[in-house]
Amino acid sequence: MFHANFTIGVEQKTALLDRAQRIITRHRPGRVANNLFFRLRHGMITPEVIKTLTRGDRITQHYDCNAFVRPSSVALDLSTACQLKCPSCPTATGVIAKSIGTGILPLANFEKFLQEHPWVSDIELSNWGEVFLNKDLESILRHAHERHVALRIDNGANLDRASDRVLEAVVKYNLRSLTCSIDGASQEVYSIYRVKGNFDRVIEHIRRINAFKKQYRSEYPALRWQYVAFGHNEHEIARARAMAGELGMEFYVKLSWDDLYGETFSPVKDRELIRKESGLGVADRREYEEKFNRNYIAPSCHQLWQRPHINFDGRVLGCSINHWDDFGNVFTNGGLEVCLKGEKMQRTKDMLMGVTEAHTDSPCVKCQIYASMVKNNAWIRPQELVGPSGGSGRNTSSLLSRSIRRVGRLYRRGRRFQRQGRK
Repeated sequence: MFHANFTIGVEQKTALLDRAQRIITRHRPGRVANNLFFRLRHGMITPEVIKTLTRGDRITQHYDCNAFVRPSSVALDLSTACQLKCPSCPTATGVIAKSIGTGILPLANFEKFLQEHPWVSDIELSNWGEVFLNKDLESILRHAHERHVALRIDNGANLDRASDRVLEAVVKYNLRSLTCSIDGASQEVYSIYRVKGNFDRVIEHIRRINAFKKQYRSEYPALRWQYVAFGHNEHEIARARAMAGELGMEFYVKLSWDDLYGETFSPVKDRELIRKESGLGVADRREYEEKFNRNYIAPSCHQLWQRPHINFDGRVLGCSINHWDDFGNVFTNGGLEVCLKGEKMQRTKDMLMGVTEAHTDSPCVKCQIYASMVKNNAWIRPQELVGPSGGSGRNTSSLLSRSIRRVGRLYRRGRRFQRQGRK
């Protein structure tokens, strides 16, 4: 039963303990020896107490391994500046400038980051600003391509400003994916939220990317049309979906931020329509939480493990929501690994998994997502962190597989001893 400590999470540990107990009860000497071991070590032997001991362990200890302090995937924000003035965006309202600053990641720092973190093979480039405002974008794409590092712009770009040369570079250097935030199917509707944006120019940029994809015979970047559903644009969803199909883009309806960053902007009117179009059976984020007992963007918290976010100036923000505080600086504090191993990061991870109470020094205490976790008792579960994101899932799954095989060998060895004892 001691080897249960090698599995992931409480549920898997207790399941393995139950299985081990069933095995041991088939052979009285083995049971007596096992009970004696726990009596000597803990002074108590009942299965319920064993489960309590297991639950009392730091369930995040398993994740203090290279799979998470050396993640293969990170998010490195190339820009916190944006030329649009979207009403409820904290960048447009100046909040981001006051908290983490307005700036651009220079090519030299991008090269420095890759050189000092050779295990990173996949990078998200977008978050608080418009990636295409970074004048070094073409060179960054080329440098990453030469180093065989995959780049993505999945959090979104408005694609309102981009030179033909950069659009070609996006294809030529194999940007893996590009999400375009287009909340309308006409200039009149689109510009209500994407203030100062030009709908026709954005669509033309997408057509140019498709033309370059054909020229280079490339499937990259995979294009995605993100449509944030508001009351003023819900009637154009069907038309936008049809346009996305013509442009070879995946189409996705996203629930509006509601009051995540400020006052509610243009709440949906046809709630049944949005429930259908969202594919979730909900019309807004409040309804989502009522239905699923978790925040709509709760998976953002997984980024601390799977794809930690880094500001343009090197500050480790952890996730795509936090802009209040950081966990160190990759350029001045010894690199990403040091920041991720820090006590502040470890305490924050424990908070998000419900292992410890809130710590005032963690950025999460100011976040609505964490408040939702507390309210709904919806903590991050270890199995949620084992997946395709970054390299974490592969490394962790490998460790789990080895542990299971080891338990299997012990089981078979015990069976052999049992058979020998009967002869």
